[in-house]
This record gives sequence, C-alpha cells and structure tokens, in this order.
Amino acid sequence: MSAVLKPSNQAARKSFYEKIDARSVSPLWEVLHGIIIKEPKSPARPYLWSWEQMRPWLLESADLISAEEAERRVLVLENPGLRGKTRITNSLYAGLQLIMPGEVAPAHRHSQSALRFVVDGRGAYTAVDGERVYMEPGDFIITPSWTFHDHGNTGQEPVIWMDGLDVAIVELFDAQFLERPETRTQHVSHDQGLSLARYGNSMLPVNYKPRTHTSPLFWYPYARSRDSLLALSKADAPDPAHGWKMQYVNPATGGYPMPTIATFLQMLPRGFDGRDYRSTDATAFCVMEGSGTFRCGDQEFRFGPKDVFVAPSWLKYRLQADEESVIFSFSDRPVQQALDLWREEVPA
Repeated sequence: MSAVLKPSNQAARKSFYEKIDARSVSPLWEVLHGIIIKEPKSPARPYLWSWEQMRPWLLESADLISAEEAERRVLVLENPGLRGKTRITNSLYAGLQLIMPGEVAPAHRHSQSALRFVVDGRGAYTAVDGERVYMEPGDFIITPSWTFHDHGNTGQEPVIWMDGLDVAIVELFDAQFLERPETRTQHVSHDQGLSLARYGNSMLPVNYKPRTHTSPLFWYPYARSRDSLLALSKADAPDPAHGWKMQYVNPATGGYPMPTIATFLQMLPRGFDGRDYRSTDATAFCVMEGSGTFRCGDQEFRFGPKDVFVAPSWLKYRLQADEESVIFSFSDRPVQQALDLWREEVPA
C-alpha cells in the first residue's frame, strides 16, 4: 500500500476538517506529534539580567512613577523566549521591585503566592498578616496566597528586592483574584519576629493547626540561612553539580515553604567547577555573593553579585565560581513533584 496520500483523500480530509472545525472540533492526529514529544522542548531561553544594568533603570523608573501610583514599581524579568507573557519561566514570574525612602506600596491581597528575595538596601519593611518585618539583603520572605501585604521604606536609601510569583500557574486554573482594603496599610498587630519565634526554632505552639499549605514562618533571615550553609560546608564535601545546596522548608511539615514554589540557597567554594545538571523544573537564580560563570545549553554568561539568571527546563547547565559564591534560586518543583512529573539528570 502506498504511503503517499492520494489527491482524492486530500480533498476529502480537507472537507472533513472544515466541517468539524465549524463545531470547534479538531483531529488529534494532525497535532499529536507536536504535543506528545520525546522530551521537554521549552520556548524559554537561558539568560542573565545584569545588576549593573538593572539598578540604574530601576532608579530611573522612580523619577517616572511613584510606588503608590504604580501599586508595585517593578521591572519584569521577561524571558527572551517568552516575551509578552510576563514570566521568567513558562510557569513563574520574576521582577525587581524598588521602593524609595518615605514611600509606601499600598496593601492588597491576591490568590497568587509570592516570594521576596531582598537584593539591595536597608530600611524597608514588608507587612504580612499583621506582622511587619524590616528586610535585610539576602532575606527570603513569603507572601502567602490571599494574605494582605504592604511595603514601606522608613530608611534613607532605595531598597530593591526580587519578586517571584506563581502567576502562570494560577492563570492556568483561571483562579486569579485581587482585593484592595480601604486603608493604604494594614494594622500591625504583631511584633517583628513573632512568626520566627513561633515557628523558626525547631518548635511549634502545642495547639498549632495548619490553615494552609504555606509555611507559617514567612521570614527567613539571610544570616541564619548562610550560617547553615557554612556549617554544612565544614561537615560535607560539595555536591559535584550544586556545591552545598539547601532547601528552605515549612517547619510544620518539613516540605516546601510554598505549595507552588520551591526555594533554595547554595554555596559554591572558590574555584568550583560544577558538572552538567538538568531537571524539568526551570529555575531562576539570584546571586547574593561572589562571581563566576553560568553555562547553559550553548550559551555562557559571567555572573556577579545581584545578577539574576535562568536555566530553562531540561537544558543542561553548569556553574563555575571564581570565588566563594552564595546563590538563591526558585522553581515550580513542588507542583511537578505533586503531579509525579519531576525528573532530574544527576551527574555520574
């Protein structure tokens, strides 16, 4: 039997496709090989956003729009392969937010979960669920889904942090909600550090009952996290791909601190030359300390303090450090693991 489609069959198929298309029906066999593929082929690309370039642009934006007028003065880090989609990976959003001295970013809440990783400056605060914390560079802070939050800067210098949100995941389920209260800022009813005292010392209140899947601890100070990495580096040999890498956890469950976003902190020793690694969770990185090289696919980027870079899904990458480096990262790994989709390729 000939494998070549006869002209008569071509005409019959075309007529059939047009008929069913009029009723919003399409033939799977015409697209099957494009949607069930051998391995991930993400449109996202590896890329690096230089702090040297981003900081002047952020400060320039302060002359153009106030934090209150913008609601959130943020420059979105759009993956060059996903332009116009407001995301750094196919599932996650990232941006750099600036708040100037004396400014307030008004309160709101939304169904999207958010993280803050403080990049530069001191004197700004964020308030979550009635507790205000003053942010330090390297701090990781959670804004749980549907929790009122606002930001302000009572200090003397600009403060910049990286936002990470599960915008695309929530959008996939058409579950986007936003609410603004009548007041610009929420009433502060708890002292700073209350959640850290309750949940951050390997203890829980005896009557604690979780209300959500998000960690009850929303502030993870950098000083503590870095000390943990330092202790690990003195006890264990570095992983050949990741150096010393630790996962932030929900102290009530031991799992991820957010139901949709995993967060990590890793330390690379001076001279580290990592092996290739890849996984299905595309990952965004923010450098806190150090410098080196990020190689991903056929591209190579030099990184320094406060730079942000991204490794797409299932594209091999490797890290090299010129000096001791500390890097924060986040991905959608909790969702993939919950759905039995996550896969990694570990160096031999």
